[in-house]
Amino acid sequence: MKGVLNLPPLYPITDATSPEPLAEQVRRLGAAGFPLVQFRGKPLEAKDQWVQLRQALTEAAANGGWPQICVNDRADLAVMAAREGLPPWGLHLGQGDFPPSEARSLPGLSTLHLGTSTHKLAEWLAVDPACDHAGLGPVRATLTKGDHAKPIGLEGLRSGCLVLRGLGLAPVAIGGLTMADAQSCFGAGAESLAMVGEIGRSTDPGELLWQAQVLRWQARPPLHAAGGVVLVGGSGCGKSTFGQCLSQRMGLPFVDLDREVERQAGKPVSLIFLENGEAAFRDLEWKTLQQWLARPSVIALGGGAWEAEHVRNQAGTAGFQVIWLNENPATAWQRVALDPQRPLARDRAAFMNRWRLRMARWETASMLLPLGRSAEALVAALPL
Repeated sequence: MKGVLNLPPLYPITDATSPEPLAEQVRRLGAAGFPLVQFRGKPLEAKDQWVQLRQALTEAAANGGWPQICVNDRADLAVMAAREGLPPWGLHLGQGDFPPSEARSLPGLSTLHLGTSTHKLAEWLAVDPACDHAGLGPVRATLTKGDHAKPIGLEGLRSGCLVLRGLGLAPVAIGGLTMADAQSCFGAGAESLAMVGEIGRSTDPGELLWQAQVLRWQARPPLHAAGGVVLVGGSGCGKSTFGQCLSQRMGLPFVDLDREVERQAGKPVSLIFLENGEAAFRDLEWKTLQQWLARPSVIALGGGAWEAEHVRNQAGTAGFQVIWLNENPATAWQRVALDPQRPLARDRAAFMNRWRLRMARWETASMLLPLGRSAEALVAALPL
């Protein structure tokens, strides 16, 4: 059975009652390290929500799709955004909103991630099949939503997570949560914790995200000591540096696939692109990868390698674990901009557009958020 959707450990939700404009909230949260933000515009008028959503999506698209944005309730606004070439990452629909299966057929929404809210067993069992994730709660009473259902508590969350995971859905704990609840919620099976107030009040929301990531690793380690590891992500996200540290801890050989291709070809990637073209490079990349998948190792793939279906299939067949180093593309661009050894990092707009389009493939892998930590610190925090 296909694994559940990979979500970040914390799922921030915008607060339209705050004096800070919604688009600015999204921008600030993305800068703090959050790769996914839910845009909730109530109680603003629809036209005001649209202005803020359009701005947020435009800015995110220019930044490689970071942060990704899930629209709360408003299927109409999601359609409008898609018509402008700014499709959101997803759409969250409550029990009384437009049915997800019908939303799926609306113009421009066929590939969106759809989520819904659930509050009891009957709703857990009857989640619309178009959804790939669902909120569970409220776990506790919340001040940000006065009409919420009766709190389900930790035991209700545990039961709901069991049901939803059995259906292949990613469970998101919702309702009155703080960081004090994180360990117990992850232990109960939640994939992510949705928060408004706790994150909004924090002077360092990125630190909350790091703490939540470590707590989720403790509940569900993303790696085990046996077997090899494939690292995916965009150019400049830190795969090589992280991979070298990880290989030392796991006692496995490490290879940067681009560098190995260069060694075998006798010339740099940039020259392979120039003289032979990208198709020739991809062929060399594939042949080299097959050699390394024959034994346990830590392999750092180039940014575009994971686009190929045969690469994804072969990594799975070989039993390799896959980790997505989910870095802010603006940070990656600062590292690689105009590097003559990186032929696809010469134009910022093209770099960001390529990053945005590739995220749909990368997000099939377990997510690791660097959040400004060194490779050594990331590896040390991983339970192996």
